[in-house]
Amino acid sequence: MILDRFRLTDKVAVVTAAGKGIGAATAVALAEAGADVVIAARTQADLEGVAKRVAAAGRRSKTVALDLAEPGSAASLATTAKEEFGRLDVVVNNLGGWMPRPILDVSPGHLERAFRFNVATAHALVRAAVPVMLENATGAVVNISSLTASVGARGMVAYATAKAGLSHYTRAAAAELGPKIRVNAIEVGTIATAATDIVIQDDQTRTHIEGTTALRRIGEPDDIAAAVVFLASPAGGYVTGTVLHVDGGAKGFQLELGIPDL
Repeated sequence: MILDRFRLTDKVAVVTAAGKGIGAATAVALAEAGADVVIAARTQADLEGVAKRVAAAGRRSKTVALDLAEPGSAASLATTAKEEFGRLDVVVNNLGGWMPRPILDVSPGHLERAFRFNVATAHALVRAAVPVMLENATGAVVNISSLTASVGARGMVAYATAKAGLSHYTRAAAAELGPKIRVNAIEVGTIATAATDIVIQDDQTRTHIEGTTALRRIGEPDDIAAAVVFLASPAGGYVTGTVLHVDGGAKGFQLELGIPDL
């Protein structure tokens, strides 16, 4: 049956920034598809809540509380998967983000730190994961990018440039890691998470976002998690080097940050 192709029975996945939001939903979705998961984030209490949901799905988890801002910390998760579960099949690089800032306030160092946080950490984990994946001759990487990687947006030059780097990193890595390892990315639109609460709780802003989205709604973490399962599972077995837009048909950047003309 076609639904069997969406199964990840007895596979092992690593999900970064998995304590809440998209990361938590993704970890639980992978478990529901049959995978055991290594879940990493800064806050142990958040991870324990996700671990309970994984257990309720009948799968095992390993929680790792650490600061993933350092590439070495992210890279260590591949070893954790191997030691805890004996293999690694799926990597979901969900870690990312950066505060908006007017372009003239973005120093070269600020830009470099955004790139390090959003791209270098993902590469560190991929680099460490590939040898472990190759022990089973196959694997899948899913990088969580952003709609801002593809559109112009005031105040977002550091974040958008870093996410554009992650999207293109995906294409380059796919070309080099095929045919055994597939690499894809998801450029997400506005998703209802703790990070966007302050925005979407404002009626006027929420209405504006919904109005600039073809589906007239704000996305949910499960919308992204479902796409991750597709890309990570045999259902997406002929897909690599692809940047999938899961943004509800957004027409462009949806937040007005109030940055004036120069």
